[in-house]
Amino acid sequence: MNEKILALIPARMGSSRFPGKPLAPILEMPMIGHVYERVRRCKILTETVVCTCDEEIYQYIESLGGKAVMTSSQHERASDRCAEALIFLEETQNCNYDIVVMVQGDEPMTHPDMITDSVQPMLDDPTLLVTNLLGRINGITEFENHNCIKVVCDMQNNALYFSREPIPTRFKSSEIPIGKQVCIIPFRRDFLLEYTQMSPTPLEIAESIDMLRILEHGMNVRLVPTEFDTYAVDTEEDRQIVEKLLLKDSVTSLYCDFSQIT
Repeated sequence: MNEKILALIPARMGSSRFPGKPLAPILEMPMIGHVYERVRRCKILTETVVCTCDEEIYQYIESLGGKAVMTSSQHERASDRCAEALIFLEETQNCNYDIVVMVQGDEPMTHPDMITDSVQPMLDDPTLLVTNLLGRINGITEFENHNCIKVVCDMQNNALYFSREPIPTRFKSSEIPIGKQVCIIPFRRDFLLEYTQMSPTPLEIAESIDMLRILEHGMNVRLVPTEFDTYAVDTEEDRQIVEKLLLKDSVTSLYCDFSQIT
């Protein structure tokens, strides 16, 4: 494999639903630390970088011996933050990346193999521009949770629609696979930059879901099912749930010393 693959983890303190959540403690480690430590363990990645507009996050990642990039505080979309970081890294490193994997900073249960799985279809098919992991929805509570982005796909696993509302119809959902968006999204390098220049679209704005911009402009998002259970952190309650789950997670012990946790 000759492709240079960059993982970018966008993070900011100003979350409307959970202010300061990148540094919220999970097992006495800031959440962004869990995401960074888990992502960087993916063996297909050339480099893993956190991109942020907040000095606190930048300094914390640097204290781990990791790499972070400061970006503008004006970005409204994570993809715009990642595009700025990509251009900066390529200019300062005098290189070009082939694939950019955007991993949201609120996915502390990311397993390194999830990134490999999400990228593999792009390595197998050079015509794919973007993929997105598709996770299982565990129960009606998650299905009806506004923060859980539901997605339905066609017979080729291309996304038909993303929504914060329960889709497809709950009345016959037992007969149809129900999935959720997992915010691990590989882009072809050039397509990420092209995407950020596309005009925002009505459904994207209404649902507040970035991937809808691609669908509304008539292009495909290939969904990649994952067997790993994930749980994004959008609220304090989510943080508490994830903390318990990470105690049982095999990857956590690779970077977290449980004996030091009080």
